[in-house]
Amino acid sequence: HVQLVESGGGLVQPGGSLRLSCAASGSIFSRYAMAWYRQAPGKQRELVARITSGGRTNYADSVKGRLTFSRDNAKNTVYLQMNSLKPEDTAVYYCNAVIVVLIAEYDYWGQGTQVTVSS
Repeated sequence: HVQLVESGGGLVQPGGSLRLSCAASGSIFSRYAMAWYRQAPGKQRELVARITSGGRTNYADSVKGRLTFSRDNAKNTVYLQMNSLKPEDTAVYYCNAVIVVLIAEYDYWGQGTQVTVSS
């Protein structure tokens, strides 16, 4: 079982920056694929960015060039650096961890952190 704790959300003006963190419990963090999702009011949860256990990343088209996803396996933590934020980035951001063991997939979620982009 993995516990995920997000932090770093808050209120920021358009064009500003935030860095979200997600700290994970457990000793095999490096084997997990990690992702950030977000859910805005009245909308479905959507994938923002993903990073594999090997460090490869991919991003939603709406955030490419503005967000950077990284991981520090020594600290069991992933980071989402968000720059040039827009009002449409306003959402609750959720950290997700996935690991496949044999034929079973295990999926874990954090509690979410609110990001509000507004002047």
